[in-house]
Amino acid sequence: MYKLYGSTTSPYVRRLRIWLANIEHEFVNMNIYEQAGREILITKNPAMKVPALEYIDQGKSAILYDSRVIFRYLCEQHDFPALSWPQENQLTLIDAVNDSLVQMFQLSQSDVVADTDKLFFKLQKERVNNVLAELDEQVQEGLFDRWHYPAICLFSLIDWIEFRNLHNLKGLRALLNFHQENTQRIEVTATDPRM
Repeated sequence: MYKLYGSTTSPYVRRLRIWLANIEHEFVNMNIYEQAGREILITKNPAMKVPALEYIDQGKSAILYDSRVIFRYLCEQHDFPALSWPQENQLTLIDAVNDSLVQMFQLSQSDVVADTDKLFFKLQKERVNNVLAELDEQVQEGLFDRWHYPAICLFSLIDWIEFRNLHNLKGLRALLNFHQENTQRIEVTATDPRM
């Protein structure tokens, strides 16, 4: 039995919750910005990030920390195929946007105003714009037509951007259509952070 620690709003957690839809697991929802959630989190992940996956290995409890590591472990445990190198590259792009937007979101929650003249914000915006344009092209080329792990990760990212109103996706038609086409999947509606 697996125990997944995270928050309902994290795109990194949601991707695993969607992917784990047909694998028995328990989800432990935490508010990682409140004291109680942080106290649990620090016992599960010294990096104090979500997700974390607790599992039993040779009769002892063990924990994995990162969504990519967790995904790899679960693939090995359930004999699912590993990602191809192009798919690994897709995840790197998706994670780059996620990381940039998470950092900017946390700064905004700390009342730091995004000053586009400052190097940090300039670099993050440039990365987000470039990568989203590339992902839009890849969707147009049909690289996300199958509902596989990279597609789940892309959906989780786009839905999180929309949910938090983090970036203007106007003009990224393929990404918006991809998002719309997948919003009614049962595992997507079951993990919707708006609920």
